[in-house]
Amino acid sequence: MHAVNAEPADRPDLWPWSAVRGDDGQLHLGGMPVSQILAGIHTPVYVLDQADFKGRAYVWATAMAEEFWDGYGMNGGRAYYAAKAFPSGYAMREAVSAGMGVDTASLGELTVALQAGAPPEDVGLHGNNKSDEELRLAIQTGPAGIGRIVIDSEEEVERIGEIARELGRRARVMVRVATGVHAGGHEFVATGHADQKFGLSLAAGDAKRVAWRAAEHPDLQFVGLHAHIGSQVFELEAFVQSATRLVGLVKELQEVGVPCGELDLGGGYAVAYTAADPVAPSQRDVARRLAEAVRSECASAGVPVPLVSVEPGRSVVAPSVVTLYRVGTVKPVPTESGRRIYVSVDGGMSDNIRPALYGARYSAILANRTSPAPLVDVRIVGKHCESGDIIAAHASLPQDVRRGDVLAVPVTGAYGHALASNYNLLPRPGTLGVENGQKQWIIYPEQISDLMVRDAFINARPTP
Repeated sequence: MHAVNAEPADRPDLWPWSAVRGDDGQLHLGGMPVSQILAGIHTPVYVLDQADFKGRAYVWATAMAEEFWDGYGMNGGRAYYAAKAFPSGYAMREAVSAGMGVDTASLGELTVALQAGAPPEDVGLHGNNKSDEELRLAIQTGPAGIGRIVIDSEEEVERIGEIARELGRRARVMVRVATGVHAGGHEFVATGHADQKFGLSLAAGDAKRVAWRAAEHPDLQFVGLHAHIGSQVFELEAFVQSATRLVGLVKELQEVGVPCGELDLGGGYAVAYTAADPVAPSQRDVARRLAEAVRSECASAGVPVPLVSVEPGRSVVAPSVVTLYRVGTVKPVPTESGRRIYVSVDGGMSDNIRPALYGARYSAILANRTSPAPLVDVRIVGKHCESGDIIAAHASLPQDVRRGDVLAVPVTGAYGHALASNYNLLPRPGTLGVENGQKQWIIYPEQISDLMVRDAFINARPTP
């Protein structure tokens, strides 16, 4: 099925709030036409609508706080920004300013979160293979360490406890549960089923045993349970099913004297990528449905309603970013059914690996002008030495698309920068923030000279 491109007015959910086709024929973002955005700027470039990002973070924080308000019989709700989607100091700072916490999964992400000013108590650390260095930073930072370290295996109980004891701290921990709920589009991003690397099995009793051990450990403070079922999940009932199973475990733990103060239902909330995708549930839809489910299940189980948290990343940042490319070669290629037009741009799988990695679909529009030419089905490809270097397998562009035109690919805020590489020694693009007619670098673009810094032959360093 061919993806149909959508102008901002046709599918605003694919674009930042400020995106509009101006009277000058150009795409405008943050109050600026693309010609002004790209003045003095090399492409490709990720363009982040700063107001859009801040607004989405605020809506997530507000929706969780309001739907889990104690006046509704709840014990509170929090949203944590999943930093892996777009790991930058700006994003983490603004997420915290909007009322979110920050979820990290590496020493780099944790360090940036803390240096960006995130309060340690509002930061979490995930990972199936956490290093001692990561754990030490998590436990020793601030007055009492970070707010939550998510235990992912049984051996971590003693390892975290030992480090906490050495540092004279009591580490706050959650236990990640593999609930058996399998959701998400691609096998590589479905994380709730049993046969994968994350979490402890609910069905086998591993999660209950490890939670009890963590609660009994003198150097650990057991905070609660965590589950993550996958990514790019449109159906909220999958999250409800996972929450139901977690509440069942809360009851089992209560029966053996282990109170559970928090349930984290993870992230994975979907966004639309093309006009062929359905409209994704809103933040309010997600929070309300989860609140209804948790309240109902806790009442049935006869357990207190815990604090409930979620960890959105993609749904905060993905629609806030548009990638701008310049067109190079335009080439018709014969096929069995006729011919296909290949439109090559100056980036590719080094700045967006998701099509090659997951089969993800994207669309694009001509951003620097409008055209009276009829739309034709084209394949937008990158400049890398790979036949799978495809940005959009099917996109509708004017037939007169030509070298020098600017293409805008929406919904690239999540995992574009995060998964970017230097394949073929291409410098990674920068992220340019736009707001109120102004622009600023959020992440600087790499230069060719940056690629030479780590080359020991070209840039000799002392032998270690």
